[in-house]
Amino acid sequence: MDLSHLIDMATRYNADTMADTQRLPHLSVYRRYAVSDIEAMVYEPVICLILQGSKVTGIGDRRVQLRPGDALLVSHDLPVLSRITDASAEEPYIAVILSLDLGLARSLYGQVADAPASASEAEPLSARPADPAWLAPLTRYFELMDSPMDAKVLGPSTLREIHYRLLTSPIGRMLRRLLVADSHASRIAKAIQTVRADFRSPLSVPELAKTAGMSASSFHEHFKSVTGTTPLQYQKDLRLIEARALLVEQGQTVSETAHAVGYESATHFSRDYSRKFGLPPSRDARVNLSALQETLSETASRPTSA
Repeated sequence: MDLSHLIDMATRYNADTMADTQRLPHLSVYRRYAVSDIEAMVYEPVICLILQGSKVTGIGDRRVQLRPGDALLVSHDLPVLSRITDASAEEPYIAVILSLDLGLARSLYGQVADAPASASEAEPLSARPADPAWLAPLTRYFELMDSPMDAKVLGPSTLREIHYRLLTSPIGRMLRRLLVADSHASRIAKAIQTVRADFRSPLSVPELAKTAGMSASSFHEHFKSVTGTTPLQYQKDLRLIEARALLVEQGQTVSETAHAVGYESATHFSRDYSRKFGLPPSRDARVNLSALQETLSETASRPTSA
């Protein structure tokens, strides 16, 4: 698979000189110039195409290795761990990310409902080599950045084609399930929104199952099939991702952070954090403090103006 054209467009798309009018709705480019530690974030529904470099990503017990030409489709809001494993200043990691428009996908579902079902298993993280059927319209959509007028006129129909191709491809099987009215996947999606909206509060799985219209055992089974994890672990992952942001970006103490994300015990929080990220929260707090002290030192050393 020749990705050179897409790499060239991705490089231009990220350039500082690019006008805002050339930016395309739903499309972004992610670049990294070095390998990374474990990173945690909540992925909303996206299709991600790796153009250069590689990364490992996953949720629960599932891990996937992504290399150039591979694609990852996420159909639900998932707390994901990832790590860039191949990137350098000479050959950075580059990925094209298209946020999925579930409203647009739903508008297509009635037309693709009778399409032959894929033999592949529906997974919360669907990863496989990019299919030319959806890669071709994605490339055409990317090319619209050179003509704002073309993007305005042709962009919506090209996005519609991309969604259609994804829905009918093997990688889109879980996405198709999500769009079926009252399906298990759509019920779990509603439950996920409930958890995300109030992840700091104690979680009652029986109440959540009742909201989804399922028995507790059935809810637990389908929640794990859609997300790759249990409801309680999903909530814990949301808390820990938020905690890392508070420690690293806002400089809160470990105790403050633990209570801010819903933990009653800082000790319990530290144990879960270490298990999740492979290092204690106090280390991330120290990293933030060191960065702050370095910034203050640089500021103090600058000459003041008269």
